[in-house]
Amino acid sequence: MDSRQIIEAVRALDGALVVEPDPASGLPELAWGDAFFYYAPDGVMPERTQPYGTIITKDYPGDTRSTLDLPGRFRVNIHVGRAAMQEITDGDDPSAPDSVVPHPLYADAGWVSVVNPGPRTSDRVLSLLSAAHRAARARVLRRQGRR
Repeated sequence: MDSRQIIEAVRALDGALVVEPDPASGLPELAWGDAFFYYAPDGVMPERTQPYGTIITKDYPGDTRSTLDLPGRFRVNIHVGRAAMQEITDGDDPSAPDSVVPHPLYADAGWVSVVNPGPRTSDRVLSLLSAAHRAARARVLRRQGRR
């Protein structure tokens, strides 16, 4: 599964906003080429809300263990919550492709990662992103006093 397929699957979720920074976006150059997933039915990127998922296409300062600077590599990051971490990870090597692992920096905050989802993890990645989207939606509605 490639990153475009994942982005299009997320875009199909009700109320999803996919932010893809580029030179015209006004967002930091470091983020250009990556994608950030929010629940934002109004189509406006939330100012004080973290995304529930991301696709990262390169190493970031302090975040190089997934070796994303190698050609053809990308990493999907998904907020699943701390409670679910142990149940859904199937390894701990952040550079291993097609494996759900704790995020190399944000595992303690309940994030998992998958480098280059393939046959073993593609369906799971889409399912986890859908669940993360539903959880983000529930948080937004709760803040608005709706359920």
